[in-house]
Amino acid sequence: MLEFKTVKIEVPEGCNVILGMAHFIKTVEDLYEALVNAVPNIKFGVAFCESSGPCLIRHEGNDEELRQLSAKKAYEIACGHSFIIFLENAYPINVLDKVKSVPEVCTIHAATSNPLEVIIVETEQGRGIVGVIDGSKSKDIENEEDIKARKEFLRKIGYKLG
Repeated sequence: MLEFKTVKIEVPEGCNVILGMAHFIKTVEDLYEALVNAVPNIKFGVAFCESSGPCLIRHEGNDEELRQLSAKKAYEIACGHSFIIFLENAYPINVLDKVKSVPEVCTIHAATSNPLEVIIVETEQGRGIVGVIDGSKSKDIENEEDIKARKEFLRKIGYKLG
């Protein structure tokens, strides 16, 4: 038996999502600590799919709505040792180094505010993430006007100097 499925993740307005793989029951607590230490005032929910023993969705967070959303989406994905983080008041770029430095984190599949599709394969043993579709297909190559708009945007949001 080999079956492919997709799980759609609509990212709420003002949120970002990080999807990855880890390997141990303490992942959810270690990710919690990494996130609260990365950005003051960050709001988040994190859920981890346990893949042995009771195979539960482990979840934590400092925002109850995001915590419940992460648990719900992790349950829909239901791939062993995967984790999902929904965050507000921060961008993935602000927390990815901290998330990747958690000892049990193996892979980051996506970090985005775009709608996401998680491509899953299911066998008799369980489920695994094959890959992700992050947002839409590229439509063109940027021109000079697009380059100017990109540079202005990065300065507007404070990621580049004046």
